[in-house]
Amino acid sequence: MVLIIVVAAIALLAGLAANRWLRPRLLSEDDDTGMAVKDLVGPLLTLTVLLLAFVLVTANSSYGKAEVASRGEARALDQLVETAEYAPAAQRARIQADAVCYARSVRVREWPAMSDGKGSPAPSVWSTDFRRTFRTLADKPVFGMLVGADSKRSDEREERLTQASASIPSAIFWFLLATLVITVVALGICLPRKNNRGQLITLTVITALLTTMLIIIRDVDRPFGGIIDVAPTAITEVERQAGRDFLAHHPSAQLPCDDKGDRRAA
Repeated sequence: MVLIIVVAAIALLAGLAANRWLRPRLLSEDDDTGMAVKDLVGPLLTLTVLLLAFVLVTANSSYGKAEVASRGEARALDQLVETAEYAPAAQRARIQADAVCYARSVRVREWPAMSDGKGSPAPSVWSTDFRRTFRTLADKPVFGMLVGADSKRSDEREERLTQASASIPSAIFWFLLATLVITVVALGICLPRKNNRGQLITLTVITALLTTMLIIIRDVDRPFGGIIDVAPTAITEVERQAGRDFLAHHPSAQLPCDDKGDRRAA
């Protein structure tokens, strides 16, 4: 970082020195002529747009990974529920009940927490229950399939939580905001003072577009909160299906959790 700053500072000083001493020797024109402020605004606007576009692609990639991870977790949980059908009745009931509670805790407890880039300990209660049940099946053929499905679920959950955190550092976001301000101010300086209605409208539109792009970047960079968010649709569907399978085998049984995924009092 220091090297970049030093090189940029040297380049600026070299440019100013060339303008002061070298330019008069190379050009015979009036010293007041040259690039005006409006000639420099074009490259500045281009730089701003390129920076915003690049950061938007990065944020969108994080959003896509978050959506893929949330769906992958739901598929792994669904596979776990289906694989439990091959387990003995007692273990099957416990795994399917825990799956319902796990899905509820993810949907109700962890999803809102991810809007702030955080997780929740609630789902871990039920994933621990999974492993306790698996240990009683260590000598059964279904053991390996259950462990594999649960390992996939754990990996996808970890990826989901990772993508919940902002992928764009705050320093970069504030730099983009400062660049936007400088660009808009520079464009405003170059506007004519009279008969400038068309230019004012154009400047307003450009400002609105750049601001909208920055807002979209901020929103997409937090895929589990904001206007453009990843909804818990997949995990909700798995919760419904697992609950249906559990009640099909145990119509009078009660789940070990409440509607929020919290363990019921003994």
